[in-house]
Amino acid sequence: MNAPLHREMPAGTLDAAAALAHATAKWDGDIVRQITDYIEIPAKSPGFDKDWAANGFIETVMRNAADWVTAQKVAGLSLEVVRLPGRTPVLFFEIAATAGQSSQTVLMYGHLDKQPEFTGWRNDLGPWTPKLEDGKLYGRGGADDGYAVYASIAAVQALKAQNIPHPRIVGLIETCEESGSYDLLPYVDALRTPSNNRLGDVALVICLDSGAGNYDQLWLTTSLRGMASGTLKVEVLTEGVHSGDASGLVPSSFRIMRQVLDRLEDSATGRLLPASFHCEVPTERLNQAKATAAILGDELYKRFPWAHYDCEGATAFALPTTTDPVQALLKRTWEPTLSVTGAEGFSALKDAGNVLRPYTAFKLSLRLPPLVDAARCVQEMKALLEDNAPYQAKVTFEHGGGGGLNVAAGAATGWNAPATAPWFEQALNQASQAHFGASCGYIGQGGTIPLMNMLSQGFPKAQMMVCGVLGPKSNAHGPNEFLHVPYAKKLTAAVAQVIAQLPA
Repeated sequence: MNAPLHREMPAGTLDAAAALAHATAKWDGDIVRQITDYIEIPAKSPGFDKDWAANGFIETVMRNAADWVTAQKVAGLSLEVVRLPGRTPVLFFEIAATAGQSSQTVLMYGHLDKQPEFTGWRNDLGPWTPKLEDGKLYGRGGADDGYAVYASIAAVQALKAQNIPHPRIVGLIETCEESGSYDLLPYVDALRTPSNNRLGDVALVICLDSGAGNYDQLWLTTSLRGMASGTLKVEVLTEGVHSGDASGLVPSSFRIMRQVLDRLEDSATGRLLPASFHCEVPTERLNQAKATAAILGDELYKRFPWAHYDCEGATAFALPTTTDPVQALLKRTWEPTLSVTGAEGFSALKDAGNVLRPYTAFKLSLRLPPLVDAARCVQEMKALLEDNAPYQAKVTFEHGGGGGLNVAAGAATGWNAPATAPWFEQALNQASQAHFGASCGYIGQGGTIPLMNMLSQGFPKAQMMVCGVLGPKSNAHGPNEFLHVPYAKKLTAAVAQVIAQLPA
C-alpha cells in the first residue's frame, strides 16, 4: 500500500483536515453537552415571556455561555456581560489580533433567546427535553441559535491550534433576537461610541443564525425577507349572543374579517394586492436562484411535512403553490406573503356552543421582499384594513409583536447582501470543497434577522458570512426542531477557514 503523500502547507495556511478534526473533537468532547444543557432551559425571548427578568432563564443561559467561553482560556480573549437598565443582557467578547495583522475586525454574531414551545412535538420529544438521535440534537433553540457562541469560539480555537494569524475578533451574542432585537441597537450604540468604538472597523461579519439548502455543502445566505406584524381585530358586539336569535341580523365578525383581509390578499392565489409590497428581483439573485434550483430540485418543497390522506387506496398529499424549483425559491424569499399565526375570540371546539361571538382577532405575519420598506408597509396595512369597515364594525390593526421584528414599530425591513468580494467568494468555495466536497451554494432565506440591515448600513464595506445549520426539516420555531451535529462540525471548521483567508 502506498503511504499518503506528506503535503507541505505554506506558512500561515490553515490545514483544513486538522481544523475539522479539532472542531469535531470540541463538539464531541464538550459542545454537544453544553447545548444539551442549554435546550433544557426555557429561555424564551422577552416578547414571549414578559417576566423574563424575574424568571431568570435568560440570565442562566447567558451566564452559562459566558462561563464556558471564559473557561476555554483562548489567548487574548476578554469577555463582558454588558447590561443596560431594563434590557436583556448582551455577551461581548474580544480577541486581540495576532502580531502583524491589520486593524480590521471580524464580528461574530448569535443569540441565546428562544421561541416558545409550540405544539405537535413527537411523543418522545419536547422543547425542553433534549435528545440526540442519528446525529440530530432535538429541542428548542439548539439550532436557532444557541450553538452559535460555542461554534464561534471553537472556530477561533481551530485557528489558534495551528498558530494561524488572525485579525481582531469580537463577538456579539444577544438575548432579544426572537422578539425583534429591539434591545440590541442601544447596546450597539453603547459599544460604538465615537470616543471608544469597541466594535472597530468591521471587515467581515459572521452570523450563524440562518439556513442551509441541504447538508451537503456550505450555504451562504444572500437575502432575508422583511416583516410586518400586528393584530387585526373585528368587533361587532359587546358580548356573545344566542346564534339562533341573532345570526342573519347581526353580521358575523368572522365574515367581516374575511372581507377586510380580501383587501390585502387574493385568497385564491395568495398574492398580496398592494403593488408597493412587491419589488423586482435583482438579476444576480435570479441567476443564483436558478443555480440553486438546479441543485435542490423538488426537495425545495418535498422537505415540508405535508398533510396526507388515503383516497381510494392511494395516498394524496397537500400541494405547494408551485412545483417549479425556481419559482419555489423566489416565492419563499422574494415575494410578499401573508400568514395568520394566532387567533383570539374563539372557544375551544369542546366548549363551542351556539353563540355568535362578539369579536374575531387574528395575529398577522406579513413577510416582505428584501428591498421593501417595512415601516411604510405597516402604515399602509393599517389604513387599508381599518378604513370604511363593513357594517361600521370596529376594526383595528395594532402593529407590533415578536418573531423577528421591531416590537415597537411592528416592522423589520429585509436585507440584500452586498456584492461578494473575490477573496470572499474564493474562501467560501475552498472551505465548502474542503469540508463537503462541493462548491458553496447561494440561497435567499424567508426569515428575518433585524441586525443584518443595521450592520450593512454601519459597515458598508464588510463582507457578510450569513449561514447556519437550519437545513431541511430542522424546523426552527416549530415542533421537533433539531441541530444537525455533523453539519455543525463542518460549518465550524469552514468558519475558521474563511477567517484565515481574510486579507491582512
